[in-house]
Amino acid sequence: MPPIDRNKIHDAKVEEAHKTLFDQGLAIRRSVAGDSYVDASLARHSSPFSKPLQQLVTEVGWGWIWSRPGLTRKQRSLLNLGMLCALNRSTELGVHVRGALKNGLSEDEIREALLQVGVYVGLPASIEGFRVAEKALEDWKKEDGKIKSKL
Repeated sequence: MPPIDRNKIHDAKVEEAHKTLFDQGLAIRRSVAGDSYVDASLARHSSPFSKPLQQLVTEVGWGWIWSRPGLTRKQRSLLNLGMLCALNRSTELGVHVRGALKNGLSEDEIREALLQVGVYVGLPASIEGFRVAEKALEDWKKEDGKIKSKL
C-alpha cells in the first residue's frame, strides 16, 4: 500500500474551505449588493491579474466577515457607511448605501451616520458622502419606490 500524501489531503481540505467561504460570501454579496452589481464586478475583474482580488473580497470580506455572528447585517452596513465615507471611497459607498437600504437602514439612519462622519472625520468627507448617498437614494426610489424614513 503506497504511503498517504498528507500534502494532497491538506490541499484538498484547504481548497474545500476556500470554496465554502467563497460560496457563502457570494450569496451574501448578492443579497446585499444585488445580482447586477456582483455580476458586473466579477466580469470586470475576471482577468488572471485581478481575479484573485475578487476571490479575496468575496471569500474573506463577504464570506468570513459578513457571515460572522455578533453583528446584524444592518449593523455591518452602518459601520461600512461610516468607514467608506471617512475613507472617501465614493464608488463603494454608493454600493453600500443601497446595501444598507436592503439590510433595513432607513434614510434617516443613513443621514445620521453621514452627519456623524462630518464631526469625527471632517466636513469634506461628509459632504462627499451626502452627494453619493443622495444619488443612491434617488436611484433606489426610482427603482423600488419606497424607503423607510423613521429612525
